[in-house]
Amino acid sequence: MSFSRFAFLCALTLGLALFPGARASDTYPAAINPIIEQRCMVCHGCYDAPCQLKLDAWAGLQRGASKAKVYDGTRLRTSNLTRLFVDAQTNAGWRDKGFYPMLPEKPSQREVMRGMLELKQRHPLPAGDRLPDSFALGLDRSQQCPKPGEFETFARDYPLWGMPYGLPGLNPREHKVLLDWLDKGAGGVARPAPPAAEQQSVEQWESFFNGESLKQQLMSRYIFEHLFIGNLYFSELGGHSGFYNLVRSRTPPGEPIDIIATRRPYDSPGENRFYYRLAPLRTAILDKRHMPYALNQARMARWQALFLETDYQVSALPSYHTAEASNPFITFRELPVGTRYEFMLDEAQFTIMGFIKGPVCRGQVALNVIDDHFWVAFVAPQYERSQQSAEFLARESKNLRLPSGKSGLLISLVEWRNYSRGQLAFLDAKMQYLRQQLEAYALKVTTDLVWDGNGRNDNAALTVFRHIDSATVVRGFVGQVPKTAWVIDYPLLERIHYLLVAGFDVFGNVGHQLETRLYMDFLRMEGEQNFLFFMPADERIALRDFWYRDARDHVKQYVLSDTVAFDRDTDMDYHTDNPKKEFLTSLRASLPGASAERYRVDEPAFDKLKTLDGKPFSLMPQVAFVEVFGPRGDERVFTIVHNSAYSNNAQIFREAQRRIPEEDYLTVVKGFIGSYPNVFFQLHEQDLDKFVEAIIGLRSEEDYAKLVERYGTRRNATWFWRLSDKFHAYYRKNHPIEAGLFDLNRYENR
Repeated sequence: MSFSRFAFLCALTLGLALFPGARASDTYPAAINPIIEQRCMVCHGCYDAPCQLKLDAWAGLQRGASKAKVYDGTRLRTSNLTRLFVDAQTNAGWRDKGFYPMLPEKPSQREVMRGMLELKQRHPLPAGDRLPDSFALGLDRSQQCPKPGEFETFARDYPLWGMPYGLPGLNPREHKVLLDWLDKGAGGVARPAPPAAEQQSVEQWESFFNGESLKQQLMSRYIFEHLFIGNLYFSELGGHSGFYNLVRSRTPPGEPIDIIATRRPYDSPGENRFYYRLAPLRTAILDKRHMPYALNQARMARWQALFLETDYQVSALPSYHTAEASNPFITFRELPVGTRYEFMLDEAQFTIMGFIKGPVCRGQVALNVIDDHFWVAFVAPQYERSQQSAEFLARESKNLRLPSGKSGLLISLVEWRNYSRGQLAFLDAKMQYLRQQLEAYALKVTTDLVWDGNGRNDNAALTVFRHIDSATVVRGFVGQVPKTAWVIDYPLLERIHYLLVAGFDVFGNVGHQLETRLYMDFLRMEGEQNFLFFMPADERIALRDFWYRDARDHVKQYVLSDTVAFDRDTDMDYHTDNPKKEFLTSLRASLPGASAERYRVDEPAFDKLKTLDGKPFSLMPQVAFVEVFGPRGDERVFTIVHNSAYSNNAQIFREAQRRIPEEDYLTVVKGFIGSYPNVFFQLHEQDLDKFVEAIIGLRSEEDYAKLVERYGTRRNATWFWRLSDKFHAYYRKNHPIEAGLFDLNRYENR
């Protein structure tokens, strides 16, 4: 089954990277598609595609490349939007935005794509243990993006930099197929129309989203602002459904979609009537951006009950003015809190995945706000349903104000002080409100306050892994008991979404990105504080201080300070001297899906890696895919995740100084975790013990190089693509809905 069947809009920014409708030439021909996918898209996919050359869509090849970077944490001005299918509709439009062609647009023009492919054939990768330092690797490398008239100079100066860059070249058959296609004009083909059953589902859901009543309109706005980044599919059609994006269109159902393109989903769609539409996706699925979300009759009935049958009144539709639209507690104040919270909890992994897989997560500075490994649980929704909860949030809406992305660097720093005062005021009010609720309803601080997934929903327990400059969220409590954990309530979950998903602008200036990072500190600490409420009162400060070693005192005031005190002791009956582990272990045993059977490793040889910690593990890559050959020719796949330790995560910079490699540990899982593999390992089952002992015995970079030499696959290995293809095939076979292309931009050269 080809990845093209799961076409995904990787160019989707946290605004709306969408498209006006299918065209006659819409995708790569069948013979070309697998080559482009497996050899080109694995590096040229999303916004971090080198030179903005996005090959995950045929239109991206036509658009060409640019010397401008999307990810630039130093720019002082907001960048121009360059979202494929949105911000220009023709090649001429892209040329006006600084993009230049990879294919010849006139007879005298050099064909850069052909030149890159032929350059690699003439100058294959040098043999040896690793590539020479002359290869610029890493996400922040200085890129060479030659225009047609610059290619000869580039080829002379960088003869080894042909495509695929820093990886083996195409085999003779692949090379010939691509060149023959280029000779014929590199044309696209029409994407087939959806089957009748799929089209019927589209019509049914578009009718649902475009109801006339105020309740229906408010519901659809809320759903849109939470699902705009998702890949919606019709689960009742089995594996025969394509993926769709929920978009706003000037045209009603039944007519071609005319996208209303805005920077953010809560920006005004204009004064005229608009419609919510399901737009089929036109790009290939990349794992780093793929967020599937099932639509079916049960889902529609659930939303009908939550949003439309619940007893409440909508007096008027909310404004799209930025100050109000960016604050969901103002915009949706007439939508019951319980309705909002249960909607997000139903697919809590998807909700958290928005900030894990969204563009905000590109880059180390953006991600060093979270620990490398932590577990997430949620406050039970019944404690968020009351009218008192809605009134409390309405009173606190000003203190819950979020960055709107409109400010510059200086203004951002001034605004941060306002946000910090607002956060402290909210936390103080929250503590008072919590005391009142516990007393009024005789509630006890036990696991009864934790959402149990209604006894069946495995979104109740999640694990987040950070891999330096990317991250992953999975269902269940995976790995050993982590240093920290979060307990998330409704206002925290909603703010995470509007800060890091709906409100984040990947094209924003450094002020916007800094403001977002600083505000996320508050949210992380609030989630940690919620967890500490379940600990014995005399253990809370000690745990907090361990989590925030070397942090300044003014940082700790956001977690259990005198102004944010919670002097109510827990009602948990602990029996050990490690209440954190005891509490999390009890949740792991009771929450549905928390045992994470999907990732369970039954291979005894890996037991040591799952229980030890120490400096040797600091030499391991962030994400390693491991293929193990069994004695009967069977093959199993595992992932080894490196969890780095830090004294605290309360500072933006100087991360290296906060590293504590002696506390590093590994998580070993069955299957895949992580979209960006750093290395591939292959070994026979009989060598597993030696492989594990070699990892435990790591003491230097030379030791790691020997490990890779014995078991690893280097970038210049002749079998590299064969193994890459096997991993992709394994992923598609075992998890066809969620599978996507892995990104090889972070593959190591060590």
